[in-house]
Amino acid sequence: MKQLIQRVAHLQTGNVDLHVQHVEGSPWNALLWIFFGRERVEGLPISVFVIEHRDAVILVDAGMAPRIATDPEFWPDPITRVIMNKIFRFHIEPEDALGIQLRRAGIAPEDVDKAIITHLHFDHAGGIADIPRAELITSKEAWDHMLRPHSEREGVLRRDIEIPGAMWRQIEYAPLENATLQPFAHGHDLMGDGSIVLLPTPGHLDGSLSVFLRVDPPILFVSDLCYRTDLLMNDQFPGTGEQEVLAESWAKVRALKRALPDMLIVPSHDRAAVAPLLAHPLAAQGDQNGV
Repeated sequence: MKQLIQRVAHLQTGNVDLHVQHVEGSPWNALLWIFFGRERVEGLPISVFVIEHRDAVILVDAGMAPRIATDPEFWPDPITRVIMNKIFRFHIEPEDALGIQLRRAGIAPEDVDKAIITHLHFDHAGGIADIPRAELITSKEAWDHMLRPHSEREGVLRRDIEIPGAMWRQIEYAPLENATLQPFAHGHDLMGDGSIVLLPTPGHLDGSLSVFLRVDPPILFVSDLCYRTDLLMNDQFPGTGEQEVLAESWAKVRALKRALPDMLIVPSHDRAAVAPLLAHPLAAQGDQNGV
């Protein structure tokens, strides 16, 4: 019998330059480094991960839409537009679109069965229109956050999430029977076979989640819980998110790493995390899209 997870792959829907303070933290007030910070970390990948399960093709996130590079009205709120254009410098071409990247990896966009949207920021949900047959999965907490007034000022665009035909499912967590994921007491078994478990890791944004793959060695996709694995391991918080909530999530991830020392921790925008992922036994050769 074939193993449940047969392949993992990395796709890239462009890249972004961020203020150093955004990535590594700062004692400054955020508005100070947003408007006056000069040093940036350049060329961070906007990642999408592919999981080929025995029964489904699954994405972790849907990346960024190239429209952000060409549409001056991408940000509908003028205040948001000013701030976001100060924070982010995107390098995205039309060929970075999720549908094109999937085809380059040998996957027809219409064959994607599920997409786990780890949180609803624009650079993680931006490509959902390219996967029209996929079930889109996020947490109930993330969905409730989206429904609040002015969520676009936190980078959550209902316009690009509640699109016609989108098949969203909001998951809620249940107690985990398998003790191997302690200290996580709750999670969501995506396929019902224990191979892919969604874990609540809030702090970056309300309802943010991580994706655990029960493979050898294990993989934990942590999305934007951190921007670099070394920062998480050293408790060095970024310049964004709720630090107290992040601290709780980070402590759980570090404890899980101690219990599973060979586990790969893979943030979505960490260049250094891509190479170990591509060296994993389940990674297909040649999946170094844009990296």
